Amino acid sequence: MGRIVCFGPGPRFKGGIANYNTSLAKTLDAETDHEIHIVSWTQQYPSIIPRKFEDTSSKTDFMEGSSIQIHYLTNYNNPFSWLQTAQFIAGLKPDKVIFQWAIAIQGLPMGVIARKLSKMSSAEIIFDLHFVQQKEGSKIDDLCTQYGIKPAHTYLTHAYKTVDELKSLYPNQRFIVNESGERVGDNTETAKEAGAVKTVIKLYHPVYDLYAPDPAFDVEAFKKELGLNKHVFLFFGFIRKYKGLHMAIEAFSEVAKSRDDVSFLICGEEFWTTLDPKKWTTKLKNVLFNGLKSILLSKDSDERNYRPLERIKTLGIEDRTVVINNFIPNEDVHKYFQVADSSILFYETATPSGVESLTYNFELPILASHVGHFPETIKDGYNGYLADAGNTQSMAQIMLKSIDQPIERKHVRKAAEKMSWTNYIQAILSN
Repeated sequence: MGRIVCFGPGPRFKGGIANYNTSLAKTLDAETDHEIHIVSWTQQYPSIIPRKFEDTSSKTDFMEGSSIQIHYLTNYNNPFSWLQTAQFIAGLKPDKVIFQWAIAIQGLPMGVIARKLSKMSSAEIIFDLHFVQQKEGSKIDDLCTQYGIKPAHTYLTHAYKTVDELKSLYPNQRFIVNESGERVGDNTETAKEAGAVKTVIKLYHPVYDLYAPDPAFDVEAFKKELGLNKHVFLFFGFIRKYKGLHMAIEAFSEVAKSRDDVSFLICGEEFWTTLDPKKWTTKLKNVLFNGLKSILLSKDSDERNYRPLERIKTLGIEDRTVVINNFIPNEDVHKYFQVADSSILFYETATPSGVESLTYNFELPILASHVGHFPETIKDGYNGYLADAGNTQSMAQIMLKSIDQPIERKHVRKAAEKMSWTNYIQAILSN
């Protein structure tokens, strides 16, 4: 029996990357004879970041019934823990170590861990790239990314856009790209330093299996409880500027002018409002973090004052909009997808999205912007509709179109079949 280590946030953390890492580990555990370990952060980011990252709301245990071993070891703020992490993973003698790469700021600890591990272990080091070029990136982010992901033997990407960004990041590195999982080149440390060929496996963002519809759930009763109208558009997830909620609200206000049977259901917490602003520790973190961001980011990149929900009142659509402005516990997620008719992803920029994956699990059509990877996964008129990027009139038009010409759920189901975890891990294991 071999061993595989999934390095990334464990199930006690919020967000899509924790869900992704958990789903990957559970599929490997269920569908292979390998011993699976999750090696997780204890703190994922610098301690000055004024945000709560742990999930203290959910009661569902995603690990129930699995034999996965979870180790919370890595503290971003303690470099000694980085070395201890590499030593621990090497001691497991794994065949593969899969690092979840989703934010540039983690480049230093992850780069150190991967480099140390490559010297202490014969394991294949795989970086699962959720992005290469960060959405609100800076030159510092590019440097962190270059350092962080360089030690990989093999890269996984979820879109060809990410492949192109990887090639741009390392213009002198030779890459062979495939969708089968076949490995090429020499993975020894000597060969890597000499610039040997590296494998890039272009896959997709698999459909989450952590959440499922409840066939006994009373959809109509819940719609009535929330005060929703017949046709429900859903925005789900953390409220971040790049996700374009401000444009979605503007577009919905246009839809509401022509129809009185529509509702916009917005579920998710504002990313930077999870701590008590009255506490002195929060005030101190805000001062330190604001100072750091003023050095590293342009003023346009700072989303601390992003308040799209205020537009609801300004546009006079409070009676058509329902806002659940907090983190949705795992056991309640299905309720909001089951009352919705479509999922809104009017992103400004897009890398493969956990919300997109989650939406497919509920067989909901997606209304998205024509940006990033969305044209790769959403066939306009088949499993969703695509709007012109940044154009709220175009967004309003496809929202209306989704009512007048509804997407058949069987098309959504068919499109999602190709994005299964089973197919994904077959590519990871085929070498």
